[in-house]
Amino acid sequence: MDDRLIAFQRLLDIMDDLREKCPWDRKQTFESLRPLTIEETYELADAITENDLVAIKGEIGDLFLHMVFYSKLGSESGQFDLTTVLNGICDKLVHRHPHIYGNVVAETEEEVKANWEKLKLKEGKKSVLEGVPKSLPSLVKAHRIQEKVKGIGFEWDNKEDVWKKVIEELDEFKKEELVNSDYREEEFGDVLFSLVNYARYVGINAENALAISNQKFINRFQIMEEMACKDGVELKDLSLSEMDVYWERAKNLLKSNK
Repeated sequence: MDDRLIAFQRLLDIMDDLREKCPWDRKQTFESLRPLTIEETYELADAITENDLVAIKGEIGDLFLHMVFYSKLGSESGQFDLTTVLNGICDKLVHRHPHIYGNVVAETEEEVKANWEKLKLKEGKKSVLEGVPKSLPSLVKAHRIQEKVKGIGFEWDNKEDVWKKVIEELDEFKKEELVNSDYREEEFGDVLFSLVNYARYVGINAENALAISNQKFINRFQIMEEMACKDGVELKDLSLSEMDVYWERAKNLLKSNK
């Protein structure tokens, strides 16, 4: 038997044992597992951002366990089981890839995405945006919305026009900010949405980019704290200009270590 099948069967057998014999596993439901699955997904995202391949492998395993757990719960309720779950995704993939399993021609990534969205509409979806999860983080959601409408041709002609939209939204936000209006938040959201759109247009994933910047800031700030501690001072007791000296030192240290 294929080693992959042996390993997967081992996981299924362990899941059966845990559900039968472990008090914690016996108590779990779809609802109780949901927040844990979200946490595991973010842990995988962290590992990917940090390019930690060992951690990525471990987090994939954790998510595999969750998918098997949900399938086990489904089988106990008689609604579905692992076999129907796997056959369902296989059937969907075959149906959504007629350029592989049929006679449709799609030679570029964009043609594949366009076909994908058209097929979903043929399957009964009333909107190309139906498949965007409501609970997605807003930055990710903006990217997915823009990707999906692009799939049916709702897209800018060139990046210069996309950037003009960014400037336009910035100007609108500044006008609302100057008068401290109730529309500042909405206009700021438009600025973010337009920036995500520009990033997507030029091939940058805004969520990934911000995750990298967040981690970069954390690294620099923590080095600042370490430097200040070695000097016998606390950052909170320093002026902004004094803290900026530590910031530049931390920045230069990280650059020299690259």
